[in-house]
Amino acid sequence: MIHVVVQRGPIDLAVEMARAEVAGAGAVATFTGLVRADDGVETLELEHYPGATEAALLGVAEGAVTRWGLQAATIVHRVGPMGPGERIVFVAATAPHRGAALEACAYLIDRLKTDAPFWKRETRGGAASWVEARGADDAAAARWRAE
Repeated sequence: MIHVVVQRGPIDLAVEMARAEVAGAGAVATFTGLVRADDGVETLELEHYPGATEAALLGVAEGAVTRWGLQAATIVHRVGPMGPGERIVFVAATAPHRGAALEACAYLIDRLKTDAPFWKRETRGGAASWVEARGADDAAAARWRAE
């Protein structure tokens, strides 16, 4: 089962965990990303390309299911304005064993950060600016392409 959602509202961890805990699974590995207050960030706003974003996330999830034989893969990503401490992304990988679940979870977050069309704008001291892509994100995603 693959579950991919891009939404404006809060991420409900209880609902998403219940969805990830499928019958017969041996492990569920998850990652929850939070908005950081680095250098005084007051607001983080995410924009996306509707349709293309969901398609890219679906491709990432399908890649994980195929590569690790997952029983389920979940990606829930927020868009719109968010404050520090709010959940921005949740990923889950459900597998027969922990090794596959943990590796697939890392793959999901590493690849979605570079493969899906999201744009970030941070507000500090009342001034908004767009966030450039980070080289570290590209390097993290590249390690999965090299294998």
